[in-house]
Amino acid sequence: MNDLVYLASTMKNQSYSTTLDMQKPARPVSPNLKLLLLVFLLIITHSAFTQSKYVKKFRPIADSLSAEYGVPVSVILGVAILESGSCTSRNCKLLNNHFGIKGKNNLLKTKGIKTAYKQYPDARSSFIDFCKLMKKKKFYKKLEGNMNYKLWVDAISKVGYSEVPDYWKAKVLETIKKNKLSVYD
Repeated sequence: MNDLVYLASTMKNQSYSTTLDMQKPARPVSPNLKLLLLVFLLIITHSAFTQSKYVKKFRPIADSLSAEYGVPVSVILGVAILESGSCTSRNCKLLNNHFGIKGKNNLLKTKGIKTAYKQYPDARSSFIDFCKLMKKKKFYKKLEGNMNYKLWVDAISKVGYSEVPDYWKAKVLETIKKNKLSVYD
């Protein structure tokens, strides 16, 4: 209450052009906070740029496999972007594994690295293997040719594709929406 009385008494003889004049000056932003915000923005921008480059590079493969297997392009690319980190994950770089599929590899022999993930000779082989894996699932016959990506992601999440299905499903759907991948279906 004393603050209000003081404020009223100081304002009595002054005129203000706007209500903004009455506000206290903003506190300066610390250099550390500025740096943190800059880094955050760079990461977000880099991620979006990386994902768009990924889509541009692998969309032709996804288009041809979608036509052959009846799996939506958005699902193929959405899962690949998430699982490969847009080509930045260790599995993608070392194994050409864009989908986090488990299987045999020779990394222990060649690099001394033990991993449970499957190795592919190239990215296309990884994309083909994902579609073949989808074809083996019970839901495939029901969804083949259906371009509703939400049905596909829901079905994939329910058959044990991920160890954390609800989180995985949300992230794939977010990736598809963020990159507007459904326009390719």
